[in-house]
Amino acid sequence: MAQDDPVVSAQWLHQHLGAPDVKVLDASWYMPVENRDPWEEYQVAHIPGALFFDIDGIVDRTTDLPHMLPSEEAFAAAVSALHIKNQDKVIVYDGKGFFSAPRVWWMFRVFGHNKVWVLDGGLPQWRASGFDLGSASPDDAVLKSKTATKAVERVYNGEQTNTITFKTEFQPHLFWTLEKVSHNVAAKNYQQVDARSKGRFDGVAPEPREGVRSGHIPGSKCVPFPEMFDGAPRLLSADELRQKFQQAGAL
Repeated sequence: MAQDDPVVSAQWLHQHLGAPDVKVLDASWYMPVENRDPWEEYQVAHIPGALFFDIDGIVDRTTDLPHMLPSEEAFAAAVSALHIKNQDKVIVYDGKGFFSAPRVWWMFRVFGHNKVWVLDGGLPQWRASGFDLGSASPDDAVLKSKTATKAVERVYNGEQTNTITFKTEFQPHLFWTLEKVSHNVAAKNYQQVDARSKGRFDGVAPEPREGVRSGHIPGSKCVPFPEMFDGAPRLLSADELRQKFQQAGAL
């Protein structure tokens, strides 16, 4: 397992599950139209020992926009509440295979933690491999997950939090603001990639969130994220991924 490899296999995780420096996070999240509750699903079935990472809760609380990156202090407080340390290997998965887990993978990396991987194929691949599932959530696991979300709220309220054991180091090259993207539309220094479906990119399919305009940022190339995986779903090889981006004109 190398730090420049973004995924680990279900077999690797099964072999290392329970190691003191391996921490597993269920980062499941679903679009509102799916009518699925990731917290309830986690409590019914999850990889043994996994903690729930609340994508809706571990966010910037100063804006109404969804899923905006929290501050360094807030992220450190949340991750510390999950009892994750800087020396730990973090494995993130979700209930669809590849959907919301890469978001949490990026959050850890943008705050300087490179020992983080996405479980290749997520919970569906774990199930398909015949590995055991936890069907009950220990009180300790529930408390840690809820405390992590509460810690973010306390930071933004200016209240004292528990001891911070996870140290962050913000990586600005992994984070783009609206202003930076807007500048790049004119400057065209970098190629923007839109990972949504072609219909949404072209503005002919409605957005799943009410009130969001259809279409795409000028100059973007469409590389729909579901095309990055096989039917398992497992991540395609580097050569296959490169071909997908070349076909889209993004390389």
